Amino acid sequence: MNPAGESEGHGEAVTFFDAVGGEPTFRRLVEEFYAGIAADPLLRPMYPEEDLGPAADRMQLFLMQYWGGPNTYSAQRGHPRLRMRHAPFRIGAAERDAWLRHMRRAVDSLDLPPALATELWNYLERAAYFMVNDMADPAAHG
Repeated sequence: MNPAGESEGHGEAVTFFDAVGGEPTFRRLVEEFYAGIAADPLLRPMYPEEDLGPAADRMQLFLMQYWGGPNTYSAQRGHPRLRMRHAPFRIGAAERDAWLRHMRRAVDSLDLPPALATELWNYLERAAYFMVNDMADPAAHG
């Protein structure tokens, strides 16, 4: 049986989305992540909406789709174009590291089996590095 309670004997591969527990798991991940963002003086200003809810909803839909869940994100927003959507914001090493700190706490809070947690983390870490759009060395500004 897979986490969704369906038999796996029919040659159907279990998606990562199903293996980690589906939508409830991604909801917990994103809620925990945004709890950290809400109190972060460096990252919170990057979210101009008064309520972080819409940003959290977008992230949850994106991650669920990426990992094999419903394609609601693309149906609502089209192609993800992550770098383009984040281009208006300065994302340097400090912002990347702060984002990763909140995401690490969120991933750890899920208490996933180690192989699944590692797969999720590796993707998130690569994504965070990919989003950096300001290569300036922050130490050089001192």
